[in-house]
Amino acid sequence: EYQPVVAASSDHMLTGFEALVRWNNPKFGNVSPAKFIPVAEDARLIVAIGEWVLRRSCLDAMQWPESTKVAVNISVDQLTSTNFIDTVTAALQESKLPAWRLELEVTESIFLRDGGQAVQVLDRLRELGIKLSLDDFGTGYSSLGYLRNARFDTIKIDRSCVQGAAKNKPESLAIIRAVVALAQSLNIATTAEGVENEHELAMIQQLGCSKIQGYYFG
Repeated sequence: EYQPVVAASSDHMLTGFEALVRWNNPKFGNVSPAKFIPVAEDARLIVAIGEWVLRRSCLDAMQWPESTKVAVNISVDQLTSTNFIDTVTAALQESKLPAWRLELEVTESIFLRDGGQAVQVLDRLRELGIKLSLDDFGTGYSSLGYLRNARFDTIKIDRSCVQGAAKNKPESLAIIRAVVALAQSLNIATTAEGVENEHELAMIQQLGCSKIQGYYFG
């Protein structure tokens, strides 16, 4: 499935979609990714699944308007696999999707396993013209040092921070303000995840995020 990402400006122009892998099982029904992704990782199937999602997303994106990007989540296992660059290149060549229309999303966990190798791979991807996003920022370790070691085009603020800010929690508000200010100084876009109603939309616009994603527009 594809969830739209829109500009936070008043016109809410569509900028792209994030590919979200879903599993509708004949026996168990709709299985949450929170359940089947960890199992796929343990079973060493996540690289194969991730490659399929990447190829399918690039092919689907070619059916969209030319200015529309597609964002694909990349696991630690994918990024550290020996042939990942070749896999991405093949997906672009097969689909004929321009590199700038592909955005790869990674979480901070990539730096915890083998940060040096991860940074090298990310640098090579950017050299190809591919966009990079740091996903789920505001959770986990959330070290600002990652932004010094690797160049990202977008920081995605986690849904938990968005919901906390909507409830006027000072910690969540402070995190979003700080991330937005830092991103603006580094010329990095910010995407607020999990925006689900008009109140959250208005709050995110006021805080200065550049893009919005969530069920409200989805």
